[in-house]
Amino acid sequence: MIMAMFVWSKLSSEKWSDAWEERFSGNPALNLVLTTFPAKTTIRVEVYADKKKDVVAIQKEWGGSVREVKQQNWAALSKEPMPSIPVRDRLVIVSARTEAEVKKEQKAHPGREVIAIPADMAFGTGHHATTATVLRMMVDAADALEAQSWSMADLGCGSGILAIAARKLGAAKVWGCDFDPKAVSVSKENAERNATLGIKFTKLDVLTWEPKEQWDIVAANIFADILEQGFPQIVRSVKPGGVLLASGILKTQAPACLKVAERCGIRWDRVLTKGKWTTAMGRRV
Repeated sequence: MIMAMFVWSKLSSEKWSDAWEERFSGNPALNLVLTTFPAKTTIRVEVYADKKKDVVAIQKEWGGSVREVKQQNWAALSKEPMPSIPVRDRLVIVSARTEAEVKKEQKAHPGREVIAIPADMAFGTGHHATTATVLRMMVDAADALEAQSWSMADLGCGSGILAIAARKLGAAKVWGCDFDPKAVSVSKENAERNATLGIKFTKLDVLTWEPKEQWDIVAANIFADILEQGFPQIVRSVKPGGVLLASGILKTQAPACLKVAERCGIRWDRVLTKGKWTTAMGRRV
């Protein structure tokens, strides 16, 4: 069966990127894609949804166009290559899709682990401020654990990029979950693309989740409202002394959101704001 989605699109000035992100954050029914073009100040804004009425409502408010896209055509949605993203001295995120493209990137970036994440369906390519900051923090946390066997859980896995990065950084056990079955499917495809076998991805809603085990590093790149509701079980999933990486938080929401985690037993060591977004790294006390 061929499944369809609907997309609203519009060209905009690059200076409004943060405004578009803020406008569509927190709505799990919508997936936002912002595409930049080299040497241009214009961006393409796209919002994907399962229901046509959701994108038609956006069109009525903001203009632009609406079209239907077939699932098998998702790979063709992002024809513009994304710039590579180095992460510390350990990783580099690229938009390679085929095995040949991945090998080419590996030759171009000796000494780094290459993570290939095609820019499909806004599930997380590493270009967003939240994902990029979590990746840098995870490298730092992984470096501190390098001498021991460690585990990682990726809550709200999206494209699987954080789980894949954990495996590339040496995690012995990695698990990811997302409430969206399409994200779970994309994560599995990306794990295969990056030869990071053994990562388990599960369809799961963190708000109804009862953790059965604990992890050395737990990454939750979700939204502030979901984090606030889910922090009790999220914190329980972190080993005592383990690391929690929380992101997807608008800076205006950060003080209240992070306070909830503190009441659940997290001591925040680093809180970074990039643009309108805040990412925090802490430990379970």
